[in-house]
Amino acid sequence: MLDLSAMSYKRILLKLSGEQLSGKFEVGIDPEIASYVAQEIIDAKQAGTEFVVVVGGGNMVRGAEVAGHGIRRVTADHMGMLSGLMNAIALTDIFEARGIVTRCLSNLFTDQVAEAYSFRRADKHLEQSRVVIVAGGLGRPYFTHDVAAVNVALELDCNVTLKATKVDGVYDKDPIKHTDAKRFNSLDYQTAVENPHIKVMDKAALGLAMEHGMPVIVFDIMEPGNLKRLAAGEAVGTKIS
Repeated sequence: MLDLSAMSYKRILLKLSGEQLSGKFEVGIDPEIASYVAQEIIDAKQAGTEFVVVVGGGNMVRGAEVAGHGIRRVTADHMGMLSGLMNAIALTDIFEARGIVTRCLSNLFTDQVAEAYSFRRADKHLEQSRVVIVAGGLGRPYFTHDVAAVNVALELDCNVTLKATKVDGVYDKDPIKHTDAKRFNSLDYQTAVENPHIKVMDKAALGLAMEHGMPVIVFDIMEPGNLKRLAAGEAVGTKIS
């Protein structure tokens, strides 16, 4: 059995993509995937780790892609934020159904479906062992959910930002298209930002992490137990620091 006393993270920001939540569906949310993520968090919380979750909205609307043909970029980005909010409130219900006390806080004004986000409110929820889901991105256009994830991680004094993906780390090229792709165990921020072939996370998000020294770990959340191993401080995926 691992000795977690000196290894485990106290507080983690977990960034989920909307595409992952769609699972076997082309759009929308696959409840089986959401329930699986809930169980992974339950297992990881056994070490006493506190979790903040940010989820994107790409399974419904990706702002940059719907802009145009009369839809302004600002409007499109707000549509993307609302998609992320829809995912967040769905995850909140599913997490609660699995026994995880969860609070959804939104950076958009949506008091009927989520609490208004504030640093102090989120911090109090975390101190009471609740999972906090932060919705609505940063509430401003031109910022992705990746940027929001790093921003919230910094604001809430998280020890690390975990970027959940469908691959087991960062590669020098797309491993789905190239069988000879090489996986990195670790990367420095500068390489991750400057290498045009590394597209696993928004460059602005990586730049923000670099500026403030926030480590980012890219990993495959669909490998059972990976989240628990990361929470315990084990080397999983690719660490960018």
